[in-house]
Amino acid sequence: MDVEGLKSRLAEANQEHLLKYWNQLSDSEKSQLYKELNHLDFKEINGFFKTAMEDLASASEKLDDVLEPLPKEVCGRVVSTEEEVLLQYDVDGLTEIGESRVAVLLLAGGQGTRLGVPYPKGMYNVGLPSGKTLYQIQAERLLKLQRMGEAVSGSSCKIPWYIMTSEHTKQSTLDFFKKHNYFGLQEEDVVLFEQSLLPCIGFDGKIILEKPHKVALAPDGNGGLYRALHKSGVLKDMEGRGIKYVHVYCVDNILVKMADPIFIGFCMSKGANCGAKVVEKAFPTEAVGVVCKVEGKYQVVEYSEITLKTAEKRDSTGRLTFNAGNICNHFFTLDFLKFVSDPSQEKQLKHHVAKKKIPYVSEQDSKVTIKPDSPNGIKMEKFVFDVFHFATSFAVWEVIREDEFAPLKNADTADKDTPTTCRRSLLNLHHRYLLAAGAEFVDKDGNLLPHIPSQKGEEEAVFVESEISPLVSYAGEGLEKLVDGRKFTSPVYLNQDYKMEEPEIVEGEW
Repeated sequence: MDVEGLKSRLAEANQEHLLKYWNQLSDSEKSQLYKELNHLDFKEINGFFKTAMEDLASASEKLDDVLEPLPKEVCGRVVSTEEEVLLQYDVDGLTEIGESRVAVLLLAGGQGTRLGVPYPKGMYNVGLPSGKTLYQIQAERLLKLQRMGEAVSGSSCKIPWYIMTSEHTKQSTLDFFKKHNYFGLQEEDVVLFEQSLLPCIGFDGKIILEKPHKVALAPDGNGGLYRALHKSGVLKDMEGRGIKYVHVYCVDNILVKMADPIFIGFCMSKGANCGAKVVEKAFPTEAVGVVCKVEGKYQVVEYSEITLKTAEKRDSTGRLTFNAGNICNHFFTLDFLKFVSDPSQEKQLKHHVAKKKIPYVSEQDSKVTIKPDSPNGIKMEKFVFDVFHFATSFAVWEVIREDEFAPLKNADTADKDTPTTCRRSLLNLHHRYLLAAGAEFVDKDGNLLPHIPSQKGEEEAVFVESEISPLVSYAGEGLEKLVDGRKFTSPVYLNQDYKMEEPEIVEGEW
């Protein structure tokens, strides 16, 4: 260990305090701290901090005067697109999938702190009748989609699944997939890679020590994807497999349609090298970022960056002018990903600042880690959508929220984005799939239940529990032959796993 060389680098960066407890450390602790500090670029980190704090100071400035609505020619809506056009998008997307030219990339570096669990979100079970975790649901959707692609192409196909983890989530994620035999996927088609970590920094610019031998580190945001793609060799792996299109999404959306053929087909029809799937904002002040243009460039603008007056603007049809709610669901060509992941472009992406309560080592007793009651520093993050402004051809596809977006953010003590809201969203969607396929539901006495439950007086509406394995149906297709004309008593589960040749219907308690 070149300790003197490290001391010199720290002194130059005004971060000497990081070795404050050096003489108190054991040999193994010294080795850990040295390794952690030695690979950090302090000059770069100080530059990140300086820029981040300048941006934070101007964060209260509103963007109203430079905001532009999305051009109509880049937009599409599932609800206003003719059926034959949707079918063509679907066929075009499935053709690319069937030819093994599509990959999915999952952003899974977060720790699930708000959810209150000590493991990655993908391993979470929201309480579905089947007990499936988010990872299992997503793996089974990929398996089904591969089979659908094969039916179009007439040959076997693969959809490689790239999962970006962090230092905190990689090993537990890998162990989970191994334990469950990759849920029927081929091991070589599930590729894990790590995003970088950045030090947490106090408001005085000093890097925070969490323990005498450990820097407080945090993932560099889902926009750390581009640096990670460049460093990990994932882009070369994609190129070697013949990938042309990549669907990027976030782990916590239980309704996500990975590699959605219709979305892919739509973006292809626009000749887009970058695309975003969005939902219509529920109301003007909904706390969601909006996809729009800023000074001629595509961007996601946070709700806090515009005034109420602008948020409430409506067009001639009565829809909100800025209504494209961002749901972290994106389309990229591989060529575009290679371009934006090059260091010369990636370095242009600015860090966003989050004020946080960051645990730190006590000045009085170095064996104690203090958890502050109020923010004492910042975490710096880049966002996956920060590359939109590089797009030369952009596409925005608006989908129905109830069909495609139900995020898991919080524990059940919160009032939204909880395990309960996610579970109900999925069960409601599957109930609608079954009704559309000709199924009927009856109560325990055999009386038909209304398709749309209503409440009368103090009576509670009947909640029909219907779950469909993704291996039975990807998005409601092909159910008629199983359920048309049949009556079911809730709960009902259309079950199939990767070892089963045919689906089975399980009714009643299980």
